[in-house]
Amino acid sequence: MRHAISRRHHFQAPPTPRNVHLSSLPPLSLLPPSPSLSQILQSHTHLVALGLAKSRAAMGHLLAACAISPFPPPSYFHSVYRQIELPNVFAANNLLRCLAKGQNPHQTLAFYKSMRISGVPTNKFTFPILLHAYTRDPCPSEGTQVHAHALKFGFCEDLYVRNALISLYSACRLLYESKKVFDEFPNSRDVVSWNAMLVGYVRNEQIVVAEEMFDQMPERDVISWSTLIMGYVQNGDLEKGLVLFSEMVRNGSVSVNEATLVTVLSASAQLGLLEHGTFVHSIIKNVKFPLTMALGTALVDMYAKCGCIDLARYVFDELPKRDIFAWNAMICGVATHGQGKEALELFQRSIDEGFNPTAVTFVGILNACSRAGLVNEGRHFFNSMVRDYGIEPEMEHYGCMVDLFGRAGCVPEALELIEGMSIKPDCVLWATLLGACKMHGFIELGIIIGKKLIKLEPGHDGHYVLLAALYAKAKKWEDVIEVRKLMSSHCTSKVAGWSLIEANGRLHKFIAGDLDHKESSKIYKMIEMIGKKLVEAGYLSDVSSVLHDIEDEEKMNVINVHSERLAIAYGLMIIDQDRPIRIVKNLRVCVDCHEFSKMVSKVLVREIIVRDGSRFHHFRDGSCSCLDYW
Repeated sequence: MRHAISRRHHFQAPPTPRNVHLSSLPPLSLLPPSPSLSQILQSHTHLVALGLAKSRAAMGHLLAACAISPFPPPSYFHSVYRQIELPNVFAANNLLRCLAKGQNPHQTLAFYKSMRISGVPTNKFTFPILLHAYTRDPCPSEGTQVHAHALKFGFCEDLYVRNALISLYSACRLLYESKKVFDEFPNSRDVVSWNAMLVGYVRNEQIVVAEEMFDQMPERDVISWSTLIMGYVQNGDLEKGLVLFSEMVRNGSVSVNEATLVTVLSASAQLGLLEHGTFVHSIIKNVKFPLTMALGTALVDMYAKCGCIDLARYVFDELPKRDIFAWNAMICGVATHGQGKEALELFQRSIDEGFNPTAVTFVGILNACSRAGLVNEGRHFFNSMVRDYGIEPEMEHYGCMVDLFGRAGCVPEALELIEGMSIKPDCVLWATLLGACKMHGFIELGIIIGKKLIKLEPGHDGHYVLLAALYAKAKKWEDVIEVRKLMSSHCTSKVAGWSLIEANGRLHKFIAGDLDHKESSKIYKMIEMIGKKLVEAGYLSDVSSVLHDIEDEEKMNVINVHSERLAIAYGLMIIDQDRPIRIVKNLRVCVDCHEFSKMVSKVLVREIIVRDGSRFHHFRDGSCSCLDYW
């Protein structure tokens, strides 16, 4: 499409009434790259005053300006086109471009049909415009009609038409057709052709094929790299995405773009990898990349999820502009760190600055209330959400409230809320209530809920584990065995707990009882040494989380090899004394490992930051930021 503009002088326009050359016309030559509606209307007025209202060339160029402006409505495009006497393909293509960027691609095809009826010819620039319209809003039937016309008029050998066809079929998930077009002219492809296929495979989650195509590419640009990086991240292979980004940076032949930076920051945030996140931030600073709201929000989210809430707040405060997404990232960030009061203050600031809260904002606020035990405040915001802002509660909001009541021991109120919901409660809500029953000793209610959950989701291991924990708490060991048998009969096993620790640019993953690490023997010696020091300081293990009828000494051996303990031991071995040990854990930290971490921070004088499946724990000087409320 851009080539249609760059070659506009190939189209012969009739002489203007005043014999004024178009390139010297102030109304057109002075327009900025992306003109506003008022600027376009001013130019139009000047052209009319010059007697050019019906000029094919003048109005064609005006339509070209409209095509790169986000402002004028379709009715205006049509009114300009209708004024032209005997419109040519240049004017028609520019009107097509105007319509193609709209919400309704069918208008583009309808105008193309009117072009054919009125005798306006087509050229090789016409078909990429039509095809890209249907790529934005995939529609295979109309797209194949356009393909047939391009074939009929002999334009399918044109590179830009072929690239547009590959993109169209990829967007429509018709990869066989995409590959067929791609393979037809193997000696006349460019990087856009390869990228279009790459995007198609990624969009259709065929990552292995996308990898193969990426490796075969004779040339790669920023789109090639960023497409595969995004493919990895969107498909959950976060580590591969980060490795490929590092390779892209080392390659040095392409510049990063904003979309790639946001993607890798998101991957770093999800994994909790601070070193990777700060590496990306350093690139942003070094190349002086503008700190847009999207990029700033991604940085806030990354630092918050990597345990650096102060850095997240610093970036947030330095943002030149903030939108509601930035506010939401900051509110949700402080909530996860248990800073309930700070979350409420941020919420009020956002309101004072004129921002309307969204459903996500209230998830953050209610989560903050839950983490900080602010029961009355939680009730207030839950009611205010509907009353003051017209936001109907969704499952996630109910989940926050059940969690809030459950953590605070208000189990009957949580049950009442679930039973009175306007939407059908999902299994996550019942499981949250089941966890609260275990925490606060509502054994009988918990058993009822546990049995209900196993019927609803027989393949979910967590329900069996919680029900077994309730029976274990009541010392009903035969029932624990029965639950484990039932779990085995459904081919379900407990999700293994793992912990990640990042050190010196490398990622280390531990599972409970792990012996695979190359320094396992040293790690277990470190655990033994830590245990002796903690016992000397008065530490006594809490073995209540072990769901077996075995002696306490054996239970201590089970707890001693939990994944976070292995990660802490390794962190003590390789991370400098003045740096915190940062750990990401997939499951909620157990009671004894929580006490263990507190004691390590005091006895060995180390700061430990753990992101578990629920929240952040900052262990320092023998205490935790969660105040033992998690």
